[in-house]
Amino acid sequence: MMRMRRLEVLGMVIIWIHVVMKVQGFNVGITYIQSAVAKGAVCLDGSPPAYHFDKGFGTGINNWLVHIEGGGWCNNVTTCLARKNTRLGSSKQMATEIPFSGILSKNLSYNPDFYNWNRIKVRYCDGSSFTGDVEAVNRATNLHFRGARVFVAVIEDLLAKGMKNAENAILSGCSAGGLTSLLHCDKFRNLTSSSTNVKCISDAGYFINVRDISLVPYIQYFFNDVVMTHGSIKNLPVSCTSKMIPSFTFVKQITTPFFLLNAAYDSWQIKNILAPGVADPNGTWHSCKLDITMCSATLLHTMQAFRLHFLSTLNGVSNPSRGLFINSCYAHCQTERQETWLRNDSPQLDGMTIAKAVGDWYHGRRYIEKNDCAYPCDKTCHNRVFDTNGNTHGLEDT
Repeated sequence: MMRMRRLEVLGMVIIWIHVVMKVQGFNVGITYIQSAVAKGAVCLDGSPPAYHFDKGFGTGINNWLVHIEGGGWCNNVTTCLARKNTRLGSSKQMATEIPFSGILSKNLSYNPDFYNWNRIKVRYCDGSSFTGDVEAVNRATNLHFRGARVFVAVIEDLLAKGMKNAENAILSGCSAGGLTSLLHCDKFRNLTSSSTNVKCISDAGYFINVRDISLVPYIQYFFNDVVMTHGSIKNLPVSCTSKMIPSFTFVKQITTPFFLLNAAYDSWQIKNILAPGVADPNGTWHSCKLDITMCSATLLHTMQAFRLHFLSTLNGVSNPSRGLFINSCYAHCQTERQETWLRNDSPQLDGMTIAKAVGDWYHGRRYIEKNDCAYPCDKTCHNRVFDTNGNTHGLEDT
């Protein structure tokens, strides 16, 4: 009798897990743009670009959400070769199905404003936030720096599949994809119909130019190398290329409405801009970067200064149609994960979730410009905790 009861309980648990998985995430197959190869619009290894597409339905059938995957950047031949034969450099290495959740969810309860839109996740395989365009291909490396062409090829393919008739359209992205959504925001608007209501969302894509803990402008040098390696200059705003700063100068020039979602203590920026390994040879920051609760008072003081610098750069972003949601979490990318996008325990500012803020901003229901108090006051945060290899509970820090 007891054995039967245990089996019943186990069966109920399995069913519950299945239901939760079905509600919070679902797999979507991959689409390869084979026709893009003839145009030279290819990944680092020369393979065709790809995306995952879940069609809209009901009232959302003429609405489109194009979300760009993140994945950092490669700044020279060596680092680009390192990713050439991975999913970040080759569509041959990409999973043929990936789960959609968060802003890509098709469940009304978990994504009320965009659940029935046409939802696309564009795979990231060029290493330059889709800005590169070098015609020559070195035979020894077979590296293709063609990100700008890939972006256009993807959008043109989607336009041919119905996006040309879109009533509403969003270009969004996470991390390097969030930077893409800013860099290509106006281009995306120009490629779509003049009658389409176009807006852009950058999730963890607002990277600031600040000296690292050794007072070296490490990130400025890094992005300068990215631009030089990929031949990105002609595809970037003058305000960006003149100073080699990838975010806060050029956003002033964006005329399309855009929304900035960022953690003021962005975990990627703390780990790679403020305290990169090269600036911390003794590993003073090691435990702090893995878990913010392990930061000493001295290191927290430095992080608080980073937050203030981050916030100060936003003062110059004067687009009247912008939206802001800057929380004081130790996080990176909050739209793709259901637990941070919309759930009972999701991050909130003034009682408002990220999903609610983005939805209200896009549909013009209210003006959204929300900023948080300093760490550790926000108890709704999902602060990331990394293992010693830099991984966070099996999720990649893109």
